[in-house]
Amino acid sequence: MLAGAAFALMLASTPALASDNSSSSDQKAAPLYPNATRKEPKLDLTDSKEQKQLNDGIDAAQNNDKDKATQLLQPLVQNSKSKYAQAMALQALARIDATSNNLPAGIDKLKQALDNGVLPNDAYFQIEYELATFYLLNQQYQPAIDTVEKWRTEGKKETPESYALEGEAYYRLQKYPDSITAITKAQSLTDKPDPRWNQLLMLDYNETGQKDKAAALAKQAVAASPTDPTSFHNALSLDIQSQNYTDALKLMEQTRTDGKVPFSENDYVTMAKLYMNDAQSDSNQDPTADSQKAVQVLQDGMGKGIVKSSADNFMLLGDANLIGQNYTDAAAAYQKAAPLASDGEPAYKAGLAYVMANQYSEGKQLLQQAINKGVKHKGKAYMALAQANAGLKDKAAAADAVMQAEKDPETAAQAKKWLKDANIGN
Repeated sequence: MLAGAAFALMLASTPALASDNSSSSDQKAAPLYPNATRKEPKLDLTDSKEQKQLNDGIDAAQNNDKDKATQLLQPLVQNSKSKYAQAMALQALARIDATSNNLPAGIDKLKQALDNGVLPNDAYFQIEYELATFYLLNQQYQPAIDTVEKWRTEGKKETPESYALEGEAYYRLQKYPDSITAITKAQSLTDKPDPRWNQLLMLDYNETGQKDKAAALAKQAVAASPTDPTSFHNALSLDIQSQNYTDALKLMEQTRTDGKVPFSENDYVTMAKLYMNDAQSDSNQDPTADSQKAVQVLQDGMGKGIVKSSADNFMLLGDANLIGQNYTDAAAAYQKAAPLASDGEPAYKAGLAYVMANQYSEGKQLLQQAINKGVKHKGKAYMALAQANAGLKDKAAAADAVMQAEKDPETAAQAKKWLKDANIGN
Protein backbone atom coordinates (compact mmCIF):
# COMPACT_ATOMS: atom_id res chain seq x y z
CA MET A 1 0.00 0.00 0.00
CA LEU A 2 1.21 3.45 -0.85
CA ALA A 3 2.24 5.68 1.99
CA GLY A 4 -0.12 8.65 1.90
CA ALA A 5 1.16 11.81 3.55
CA ALA A 6 -1.02 14.02 5.71
CA PHE A 7 -1.26 16.65 3.03
CA ALA A 8 -3.58 19.04 4.81
CA LEU A 9 -0.96 20.64 7.00
CA MET A 10 1.63 20.94 4.28
CA LEU A 11 -0.54 21.98 1.36
CA ALA A 12 -2.97 24.30 3.05
CA SER A 13 -0.84 26.19 5.52
CA THR A 14 -2.62 29.31 6.65
CA PRO A 15 -1.10 32.76 6.15
CA ALA A 16 0.33 34.68 9.05
CA LEU A 17 -2.11 36.71 11.10
CA ALA A 18 -2.33 40.26 9.87
CA SER A 19 -1.80 42.96 12.45
CA ASP A 20 -4.23 45.86 12.31
CA ASN A 21 -2.71 48.66 10.29
CA SER A 22 -5.83 50.75 9.88
CA SER A 23 -4.06 54.00 10.67
CA SER A 24 -0.55 53.25 9.39
CA SER A 25 1.19 54.12 6.20
CA ASP A 26 0.89 50.45 5.17
CA GLN A 27 -2.60 51.34 4.00
CA LYS A 28 -0.98 52.87 0.96
CA ALA A 29 0.60 49.56 -0.07
CA ALA A 30 -0.74 47.96 -3.23
CA PRO A 31 -3.89 45.92 -2.52
CA LEU A 32 -3.58 42.14 -2.68
CA TYR A 33 -6.94 41.83 -4.41
CA PRO A 34 -7.11 44.80 -6.80
CA ASN A 35 -9.71 43.20 -9.07
CA ALA A 36 -12.01 41.86 -6.36
CA THR A 37 -15.73 42.04 -7.06
CA ARG A 38 -16.50 42.76 -3.41
CA LYS A 39 -17.06 46.42 -2.58
CA GLU A 40 -14.68 47.45 0.16
CA PRO A 41 -16.45 48.92 3.21
CA LYS A 42 -15.30 51.87 5.26
CA LEU A 43 -13.41 50.98 8.43
CA ASP A 44 -15.02 51.85 11.74
CA LEU A 45 -12.09 51.54 14.17
CA THR A 46 -11.41 54.99 15.62
CA ASP A 47 -10.46 54.29 19.23
CA SER A 48 -6.65 54.30 19.51
CA LYS A 49 -6.75 52.28 22.75
CA GLU A 50 -8.78 49.54 21.12
CA GLN A 51 -6.46 49.64 18.12
CA LYS A 52 -3.45 49.04 20.39
CA GLN A 53 -5.31 46.33 22.29
CA LEU A 54 -6.15 44.61 19.00
CA ASN A 55 -2.58 44.74 17.74
CA ASP A 56 -1.20 43.45 21.04
CA GLY A 57 -3.73 40.62 21.04
CA ILE A 58 -2.89 39.64 17.47
CA ASP A 59 0.83 39.66 18.31
CA ALA A 60 0.17 37.42 21.32
CA ALA A 61 -1.82 35.00 19.15
CA GLN A 62 0.96 34.98 16.56
CA ASN A 63 3.43 34.10 19.34
CA ASN A 64 1.09 31.36 20.57
CA ASP A 65 0.55 33.12 23.92
CA LYS A 66 -2.99 31.82 24.24
CA ASP A 67 -3.83 33.26 27.64
CA LYS A 68 -2.66 36.77 26.82
CA ALA A 69 -4.32 36.70 23.39
CA THR A 70 -7.64 35.59 24.86
CA GLN A 71 -7.43 38.16 27.65
CA LEU A 72 -6.90 40.99 25.15
CA LEU A 73 -9.13 39.88 22.29
CA GLN A 74 -12.22 38.37 23.89
CA PRO A 75 -13.34 41.72 25.39
CA LEU A 76 -13.10 43.28 21.92
CA VAL A 77 -15.35 40.59 20.48
CA GLN A 78 -17.91 41.11 23.22
CA ASN A 79 -17.78 44.85 23.85
CA SER A 80 -16.14 46.78 21.02
CA LYS A 81 -18.38 49.09 19.00
CA SER A 82 -16.06 48.53 16.04
CA LYS A 83 -17.13 45.64 13.84
CA TYR A 84 -13.67 45.70 12.29
CA ALA A 85 -12.02 45.16 15.69
CA GLN A 86 -14.48 42.36 16.44
CA ALA A 87 -13.75 40.61 13.14
CA MET A 88 -9.98 40.84 13.43
CA ALA A 89 -10.13 39.63 17.05
CA LEU A 90 -12.29 36.69 15.95
CA GLN A 91 -9.72 35.72 13.33
CA ALA A 92 -6.91 35.70 15.89
CA LEU A 93 -9.02 33.74 18.38
CA ALA A 94 -9.85 31.24 15.63
CA ARG A 95 -6.14 30.63 15.22
CA ILE A 96 -5.94 29.95 18.96
CA ASP A 97 -8.76 27.40 18.55
CA ALA A 98 -6.86 25.71 15.72
CA THR A 99 -3.68 25.34 17.75
CA SER A 100 -5.83 23.94 20.58
CA ASN A 101 -7.30 21.28 18.27
CA ASN A 102 -10.73 22.89 18.32
CA LEU A 103 -11.26 23.47 14.63
CA PRO A 104 -15.10 23.59 14.78
CA ALA A 105 -14.91 26.56 17.17
CA GLY A 106 -12.33 28.22 14.90
CA ILE A 107 -14.57 27.70 11.88
CA ASP A 108 -17.48 29.38 13.68
CA LYS A 109 -15.32 32.39 14.55
CA LEU A 110 -14.01 32.79 11.00
CA LYS A 111 -17.55 32.65 9.64
CA GLN A 112 -18.62 35.31 12.14
CA ALA A 113 -15.68 37.48 11.07
CA LEU A 114 -16.68 37.18 7.40
CA ASP A 115 -20.35 37.86 8.13
CA ASN A 116 -19.41 40.93 10.14
CA GLY A 117 -19.33 43.10 7.03
CA VAL A 118 -16.68 45.65 7.97
CA LEU A 119 -13.40 44.23 6.70
CA PRO A 120 -11.04 45.58 4.05
CA ASN A 121 -10.69 43.23 1.09
CA ASP A 122 -7.18 42.10 1.98
CA ALA A 123 -8.30 40.95 5.43
CA TYR A 124 -11.63 39.59 4.19
CA PHE A 125 -10.14 37.35 1.53
CA GLN A 126 -7.32 36.21 3.79
CA ILE A 127 -9.89 35.07 6.34
CA GLU A 128 -11.97 33.41 3.62
CA TYR A 129 -8.95 31.45 2.43
CA GLU A 130 -8.17 30.54 6.03
CA LEU A 131 -11.72 29.26 6.42
CA ALA A 132 -11.19 26.94 3.44
CA THR A 133 -8.05 25.67 5.13
CA PHE A 134 -9.86 25.07 8.42
CA TYR A 135 -12.57 23.12 6.58
CA LEU A 136 -9.91 20.94 4.96
CA LEU A 137 -8.16 20.27 8.26
CA ASN A 138 -11.53 19.46 9.85
CA GLN A 139 -12.24 16.92 7.07
CA GLN A 140 -15.09 19.01 5.66
CA TYR A 141 -13.86 18.58 2.14
CA GLN A 142 -16.76 19.84 0.04
CA PRO A 143 -17.08 23.08 2.09
CA ALA A 144 -13.31 23.52 1.63
CA ILE A 145 -13.71 23.26 -2.15
CA ASP A 146 -16.73 25.56 -2.22
CA THR A 147 -14.98 28.18 -0.08
CA VAL A 148 -11.73 28.27 -2.04
CA GLU A 149 -13.63 28.47 -5.33
CA LYS A 150 -15.67 31.38 -3.93
CA TRP A 151 -12.41 32.99 -2.79
CA ARG A 152 -11.01 32.78 -6.32
CA THR A 153 -14.21 33.99 -7.98
CA GLU A 154 -14.83 36.99 -5.73
CA GLY A 155 -11.20 37.87 -5.10
CA LYS A 156 -10.21 37.43 -8.75
CA LYS A 157 -7.01 35.77 -7.62
CA GLU A 158 -5.36 32.44 -8.44
CA THR A 159 -2.52 30.86 -6.52
CA PRO A 160 -0.91 27.43 -6.88
CA GLU A 161 -1.55 26.77 -3.18
CA SER A 162 -5.28 27.30 -3.59
CA TYR A 163 -5.44 24.67 -6.33
CA ALA A 164 -3.29 22.31 -4.24
CA LEU A 165 -5.75 22.73 -1.36
CA GLU A 166 -8.60 21.92 -3.73
CA GLY A 167 -6.68 18.96 -5.13
CA GLU A 168 -6.29 17.43 -1.71
CA ALA A 169 -9.95 17.94 -0.87
CA TYR A 170 -10.95 16.16 -4.09
CA TYR A 171 -8.51 13.34 -3.28
CA ARG A 172 -10.07 12.90 0.15
CA LEU A 173 -13.49 12.74 -1.53
CA GLN A 174 -12.09 10.05 -3.85
CA LYS A 175 -12.74 12.30 -6.85
CA TYR A 176 -9.37 11.48 -8.32
CA PRO A 177 -9.74 12.96 -11.83
CA ASP A 178 -10.77 16.29 -10.29
CA SER A 179 -7.81 16.08 -7.93
CA ILE A 180 -5.46 15.47 -10.87
CA THR A 181 -6.85 18.51 -12.66
CA ALA A 182 -6.42 20.74 -9.59
CA ILE A 183 -2.88 19.58 -8.76
CA THR A 184 -1.79 19.88 -12.39
CA LYS A 185 -3.16 23.44 -12.40
CA ALA A 186 -1.27 24.23 -9.19
CA GLN A 187 1.99 23.03 -10.73
CA SER A 188 1.41 25.09 -13.87
CA LEU A 189 1.16 28.32 -11.88
CA THR A 190 4.67 28.22 -10.45
CA ASP A 191 8.17 27.48 -11.64
CA LYS A 192 8.92 25.99 -8.22
CA PRO A 193 6.09 23.55 -7.50
CA ASP A 194 6.13 21.90 -4.11
CA PRO A 195 7.67 18.44 -4.71
CA ARG A 196 5.14 16.99 -2.26
CA TRP A 197 2.35 17.83 -4.69
CA ASN A 198 3.77 15.08 -6.86
CA GLN A 199 3.11 12.62 -4.04
CA LEU A 200 -0.56 13.51 -4.09
CA LEU A 201 -0.65 13.35 -7.89
CA MET A 202 1.04 9.96 -7.74
CA LEU A 203 -1.67 8.67 -5.41
CA ASP A 204 -4.31 10.03 -7.78
CA TYR A 205 -2.75 8.28 -10.75
CA ASN A 206 -2.48 5.05 -8.82
CA GLU A 207 -6.13 5.18 -7.78
CA THR A 208 -7.22 5.76 -11.38
CA GLY A 209 -5.18 2.85 -12.72
CA GLN A 210 -2.52 5.03 -14.36
CA LYS A 211 0.26 3.12 -12.66
CA ASP A 212 2.86 3.98 -15.29
CA LYS A 213 2.43 7.69 -14.58
CA ALA A 214 2.37 7.00 -10.83
CA ALA A 215 5.60 4.99 -11.07
CA ALA A 216 7.31 7.72 -13.08
CA LEU A 217 6.41 10.32 -10.44
CA ALA A 218 7.51 7.98 -7.67
CA LYS A 219 10.94 7.59 -9.24
CA GLN A 220 11.19 11.36 -9.65
CA ALA A 221 10.42 11.73 -5.96
CA VAL A 222 13.15 9.26 -5.01
CA ALA A 223 15.66 11.09 -7.20
CA ALA A 224 14.66 14.46 -5.74
CA SER A 225 14.57 13.24 -2.13
CA PRO A 226 16.89 10.22 -1.81
CA THR A 227 16.73 10.33 2.00
CA ASP A 228 12.92 10.42 2.21
CA PRO A 229 11.48 7.06 3.39
CA THR A 230 7.99 7.90 2.06
CA SER A 231 9.28 8.48 -1.47
CA PHE A 232 11.29 5.25 -1.34
CA HIS A 233 8.38 3.16 -0.09
CA ASN A 234 5.93 4.68 -2.57
CA ALA A 235 8.22 3.86 -5.49
CA LEU A 236 8.78 0.36 -4.13
CA SER A 237 5.07 -0.23 -3.60
CA LEU A 238 4.24 0.81 -7.16
CA ASP A 239 6.90 -1.49 -8.61
CA ILE A 240 5.54 -4.40 -6.59
CA GLN A 241 1.92 -3.64 -7.50
CA SER A 242 2.92 -3.56 -11.16
CA GLN A 243 4.81 -6.86 -10.66
CA ASN A 244 7.95 -5.06 -11.77
CA TYR A 245 10.06 -7.06 -9.37
CA THR A 246 13.36 -6.48 -11.14
CA ASP A 247 13.08 -2.71 -10.68
CA ALA A 248 11.86 -3.19 -7.13
CA LEU A 249 14.95 -5.22 -6.26
CA LYS A 250 17.25 -2.73 -7.99
CA LEU A 251 15.71 0.08 -5.95
CA MET A 252 16.08 -1.89 -2.71
CA GLU A 253 19.66 -2.93 -3.43
CA GLN A 254 20.65 0.65 -4.23
CA THR A 255 18.87 2.01 -1.16
CA ARG A 256 20.39 -0.62 1.13
CA THR A 257 23.86 0.03 -0.29
CA ASP A 258 23.61 3.82 -0.13
CA GLY A 259 22.26 3.76 3.40
CA LYS A 260 20.40 7.03 2.79
CA VAL A 261 17.10 5.49 3.91
CA PRO A 262 17.47 3.17 6.93
CA PHE A 263 16.11 -0.31 6.23
CA SER A 264 13.36 -1.48 8.55
CA GLU A 265 12.56 -5.08 9.44
CA ASN A 266 9.72 -4.98 6.91
CA ASP A 267 12.13 -3.78 4.22
CA TYR A 268 14.48 -6.70 4.82
CA VAL A 269 11.62 -9.19 4.82
CA THR A 270 10.10 -7.71 1.66
CA MET A 271 13.44 -7.82 -0.12
CA ALA A 272 13.99 -11.45 0.86
CA LYS A 273 10.51 -12.38 -0.37
CA LEU A 274 11.16 -10.64 -3.70
CA TYR A 275 14.32 -12.69 -4.19
CA MET A 276 12.44 -15.85 -3.22
CA ASN A 277 9.71 -14.96 -5.70
CA ASP A 278 12.34 -14.57 -8.44
CA ALA A 279 13.94 -17.86 -7.45
CA GLN A 280 10.61 -19.66 -7.93
CA SER A 281 9.60 -17.95 -11.19
CA ASP A 282 9.08 -20.22 -14.19
CA SER A 283 11.75 -18.41 -16.20
CA ASN A 284 14.46 -18.95 -13.58
CA GLN A 285 16.51 -22.00 -14.53
CA ASP A 286 18.73 -21.81 -11.46
CA PRO A 287 16.97 -20.77 -8.24
CA THR A 288 20.12 -21.10 -6.19
CA ALA A 289 21.52 -17.59 -6.76
CA ASP A 290 18.34 -15.71 -5.88
CA SER A 291 17.50 -17.95 -2.94
CA GLN A 292 20.99 -17.38 -1.58
CA LYS A 293 20.51 -13.61 -1.93
CA ALA A 294 17.31 -13.93 0.10
CA VAL A 295 19.23 -15.81 2.78
CA GLN A 296 21.97 -13.18 2.83
CA VAL A 297 19.47 -10.33 3.12
CA LEU A 298 17.78 -11.95 6.12
CA GLN A 299 21.07 -12.82 7.77
CA ASP A 300 22.26 -9.24 7.26
CA GLY A 301 19.13 -7.88 8.95
CA MET A 302 19.36 -10.39 11.78
CA GLY A 303 23.06 -9.66 12.27
CA LYS A 304 22.28 -5.96 12.66
CA GLY A 305 19.48 -6.70 15.12
CA ILE A 306 16.87 -5.15 12.80
CA VAL A 307 15.19 -8.41 11.78
CA LYS A 308 13.88 -9.94 14.99
CA SER A 309 14.52 -13.52 16.05
CA SER A 310 10.88 -14.48 15.62
CA ALA A 311 9.25 -17.70 14.49
CA ASP A 312 8.03 -16.07 11.27
CA ASN A 313 11.46 -14.74 10.36
CA PHE A 314 13.24 -18.02 11.06
CA MET A 315 10.58 -19.79 9.01
CA LEU A 316 11.24 -17.39 6.14
CA LEU A 317 14.96 -18.04 6.41
CA GLY A 318 14.26 -21.76 6.31
CA ASP A 319 12.01 -21.36 3.25
CA ALA A 320 14.73 -19.39 1.44
CA ASN A 321 17.26 -22.15 2.12
CA LEU A 322 14.76 -24.82 1.11
CA ILE A 323 14.16 -23.15 -2.27
CA GLY A 324 17.90 -23.20 -2.85
CA GLN A 325 18.03 -26.86 -1.82
CA ASN A 326 20.23 -26.07 1.18
CA TYR A 327 18.33 -28.62 3.20
CA THR A 328 20.53 -28.79 6.28
CA ASP A 329 20.60 -24.99 6.63
CA ALA A 330 16.84 -24.91 6.10
CA ALA A 331 16.33 -27.46 8.85
CA ALA A 332 18.55 -25.47 11.20
CA ALA A 333 16.51 -22.31 10.62
CA TYR A 334 13.22 -24.14 11.12
CA GLN A 335 14.52 -25.64 14.36
CA LYS A 336 15.22 -22.12 15.66
CA ALA A 337 11.61 -21.25 14.90
CA ALA A 338 10.19 -24.37 16.57
CA PRO A 339 10.37 -23.31 20.26
CA LEU A 340 8.99 -19.85 19.36
CA ALA A 341 5.93 -21.18 17.51
CA SER A 342 2.55 -22.10 18.94
CA ASP A 343 2.15 -25.11 16.66
CA GLY A 344 4.28 -27.81 15.09
CA GLU A 345 4.72 -26.20 11.66
CA PRO A 346 8.42 -25.30 12.08
CA ALA A 347 9.21 -28.79 13.37
CA TYR A 348 7.31 -30.30 10.42
CA LYS A 349 9.28 -28.24 7.93
CA ALA A 350 12.55 -29.02 9.72
CA GLY A 351 11.75 -32.73 9.62
CA LEU A 352 10.83 -32.51 5.95
CA ALA A 353 14.10 -30.71 5.17
CA TYR A 354 16.08 -33.43 6.95
CA VAL A 355 14.24 -36.12 4.99
CA MET A 356 15.09 -34.29 1.75
CA ALA A 357 18.72 -34.27 2.93
CA ASN A 358 18.48 -38.05 3.57
CA GLN A 359 19.00 -37.46 7.28
CA TYR A 360 16.12 -39.73 8.20
CA SER A 361 16.73 -40.18 11.90
CA GLU A 362 16.70 -36.41 12.58
CA GLY A 363 13.73 -36.02 10.28
CA LYS A 364 11.70 -38.74 12.00
CA GLN A 365 12.24 -37.23 15.44
CA LEU A 366 11.13 -33.74 14.35
CA LEU A 367 8.15 -34.97 12.34
CA GLN A 368 6.82 -36.93 15.30
CA GLN A 369 7.34 -33.84 17.47
CA ALA A 370 5.42 -31.75 14.94
CA ILE A 371 2.48 -34.15 14.83
CA ASN A 372 2.30 -34.23 18.62
CA LYS A 373 2.27 -30.40 18.79
CA GLY A 374 -0.25 -30.01 16.00
CA VAL A 375 0.14 -29.21 12.31
CA LYS A 376 -2.09 -27.67 9.64
CA HIS A 377 -1.74 -30.59 7.24
CA LYS A 378 -1.65 -33.70 9.37
CA GLY A 379 -1.78 -36.10 6.43
CA LYS A 380 1.25 -34.55 4.79
CA ALA A 381 3.16 -34.76 8.05
CA TYR A 382 2.37 -38.48 8.31
CA MET A 383 3.43 -39.06 4.69
CA ALA A 384 6.74 -37.32 5.42
CA LEU A 385 7.09 -39.48 8.53
CA ALA A 386 6.46 -42.54 6.39
CA GLN A 387 9.25 -41.42 4.05
CA ALA A 388 11.61 -41.04 7.00
CA ASN A 389 10.75 -44.50 8.29
CA ALA A 390 11.19 -45.94 4.82
CA GLY A 391 14.59 -44.31 4.64
CA LEU A 392 15.44 -46.01 7.96
CA LYS A 393 14.29 -49.37 6.47
CA ASP A 394 11.43 -49.56 8.99
CA LYS A 395 8.63 -50.67 6.65
CA ALA A 396 6.15 -51.43 9.42
CA ALA A 397 6.49 -47.94 10.91
CA ALA A 398 6.24 -46.46 7.42
CA ALA A 399 3.01 -48.37 6.79
CA ASP A 400 1.58 -47.26 10.12
CA ALA A 401 2.30 -43.62 9.21
CA VAL A 402 0.69 -44.01 5.79
CA MET A 403 -2.44 -45.54 7.34
CA GLN A 404 -2.69 -42.43 9.55
CA ALA A 405 -2.31 -40.25 6.43
CA GLU A 406 -5.16 -42.20 4.82
CA LYS A 407 -7.52 -40.74 7.43
CA ASP A 408 -6.89 -37.22 6.14
CA PRO A 409 -8.98 -36.36 3.03
CA GLU A 410 -6.11 -34.26 1.73
CA THR A 411 -3.74 -37.25 1.51
CA ALA A 412 -6.21 -40.15 1.41
CA ALA A 413 -5.74 -40.93 -2.31
CA GLN A 414 -1.96 -40.71 -2.09
CA ALA A 415 -1.90 -42.95 0.98
CA LYS A 416 -4.19 -45.57 -0.60
CA LYS A 417 -1.96 -45.76 -3.66
CA TRP A 418 1.12 -46.19 -1.44
CA LEU A 419 -0.56 -48.98 0.51
CA LYS A 420 -1.76 -50.65 -2.69
CA ASP A 421 1.70 -50.49 -4.26
CA ALA A 422 3.14 -51.95 -1.05
CA ASN A 423 0.44 -54.65 -1.10
CA ILE A 424 -0.81 -53.65 2.33
CA GLY A 425 -4.49 -53.90 3.15
CA ASN A 426 -7.21 -54.20 0.50
